[in-house]
Amino acid sequence: MRRFLNTLVWAVVFFAVPAVALAADGVDGTGPGLGAGLAVGLAGLGCGIGQGLTAGNTTAGIARNPGAAGGMFTNFILGMVLIESIAIYGLVIAFLLQGKI
Repeated sequence: MRRFLNTLVWAVVFFAVPAVALAADGVDGTGPGLGAGLAVGLAGLGCGIGQGLTAGNTTAGIARNPGAAGGMFTNFILGMVLIESIAIYGLVIAFLLQGKI
């Protein structure tokens, strides 16, 4: 039962969030502002979680094997750059939804 509820929650997230983010201008004037806020917020949330996991696992790996720190550090920096690019894509999408670009 718990697995079903977990799947249901994620299905709602994957189907409802894009519908709200791409909603047309409403009567109350929220329009693309809500979608832009969701784009930046969800991109920031995902990147924060990804960076935390990456930093924690790299630190744990270096603590277990200090001799491999050089190779791990290179992969760590590359991973952080790629994760951070997702946040920048979220910002670009927010600007596109606002019509600033």
